[in-house]
Amino acid sequence: MANRRLAPPDQQPKEFSFTAENAAWAKQQIAKYPAGRQQSAIIPLLWRAQEQNGGWLPEAAIRLVSEMLGMAHIRALEVATFYTMFLLEPCGKKAHIQVCGTTPCVLRGAEAILDVCKKRIHHDPGHVSADGDFSWEEVECLGACVNAPMVLIWNDTYEDLTAESFEKVLDGFVNGKPAKPGPQIDRHFSAPIGGATTLTDPALYANGGGGHNTGPALTDADAKKAGAAANVRETPAGKPAT
Repeated sequence: MANRRLAPPDQQPKEFSFTAENAAWAKQQIAKYPAGRQQSAIIPLLWRAQEQNGGWLPEAAIRLVSEMLGMAHIRALEVATFYTMFLLEPCGKKAHIQVCGTTPCVLRGAEAILDVCKKRIHHDPGHVSADGDFSWEEVECLGACVNAPMVLIWNDTYEDLTAESFEKVLDGFVNGKPAKPGPQIDRHFSAPIGGATTLTDPALYANGGGGHNTGPALTDADAKKAGAAANVRETPAGKPAT
């Protein structure tokens, strides 16, 4: 699975500091937390540092964030090495691909996706392609099991992949025209493939259909208003003392 170690010293920048804009943003994030709880801002601060550094998180940035939050460097390092959302080594300029390697994705073809990464980017994870544009790694569940196999590229997921459709996704990043995130087949999000198969009668959704919903459609505000039933006591009254 993913290698959660810091990049070697020769790849690490000697220092890191937030831009003025990001420093002001970081102060705003820290101020959201009550006194004594400012260290809870570590994840958004590390994330912003990673974005500023071109997509990966150097050791100097982890140290800076730990100093801003008054926490031990090792504790910030523990957070950075735990979450695969933080990339600890230089990554591709155009795309870093995180391939889900857990059971649902493997059963539905993730190994073919890994083969494409090995062929087009580098045989081993954690390495940048020869042109500097791509990198990849295998990670744990990314939360789209029903749309397996899938990958995460930057902030977007690409789902229902085959080796062929994944090749097209990569081609989109090469050409500067990324594919639309989400399922790469004809379905809406995680809806059934081929469309709905139950509750398809239009009468079910028309006013008055089936003897129900005889009034006009409720708005969100109307639906939240308490009706008379809200004042009805549902629990039995207690017995009087004897």
